Amino acid sequence: MEWRISDGLIDYQEAVGAMEARVAAIRAGEADELVWLLEHPPLYTAGTSAQEADLLDPTRLPVYATGRGGQYTYHGPGQRIAYVMLDLQKRQMDIRAYVCALEDWLIATLSRFNVRGERRDGRVGIWIDRGQGRDEDKIGAIGVRVRRWVTYHGIALNVEPDLSHYAGIVPCGIEDHGVTSLVDLGLPIDMAEVDVQLAAAWNEVFGKSSD
Repeated sequence: MEWRISDGLIDYQEAVGAMEARVAAIRAGEADELVWLLEHPPLYTAGTSAQEADLLDPTRLPVYATGRGGQYTYHGPGQRIAYVMLDLQKRQMDIRAYVCALEDWLIATLSRFNVRGERRDGRVGIWIDRGQGRDEDKIGAIGVRVRRWVTYHGIALNVEPDLSHYAGIVPCGIEDHGVTSLVDLGLPIDMAEVDVQLAAAWNEVFGKSSD
């Protein structure tokens, strides 16, 4: 299995093309599974369940239709994207269990920073209870696609993105809750440290991987 970290901001369409090529190669037995960590320039993506009314400001940022599940979300600098390309035929051929494992991965990563990430019934992603009567905010998003049992797309963890860009959409179609990040929670954590903990939590949830 390959673990890859890309520097700089990766063009969204180039990333999708690279994922699709890797998925085909994994299916053909010509490439290893891959976890690809990266950041995108500021943009919105529309999943297969996106509603046009949830794009509140269509001129604010580029918008890309994508084949992953889910609705609208924001990607940009300061958000750690992990695109996960796994062959579920070699693991567990259960998409729901796979999504649950991605949630566990995010929760385990956050716990390493003493942050309690939680699931919520009816709301995809990972949530933070701000306490003291405050709202629950989303810190991690999940959107996946599976082609012949090979996964792609994956997760997004808010480390230090510009949260103001979420005002241009209804994130994941959920109007009654906000978004947050590690830095917004008062944790000045850099991306390199997040990557270290993502790798450690991956081994905890999915089993030890090798480069």
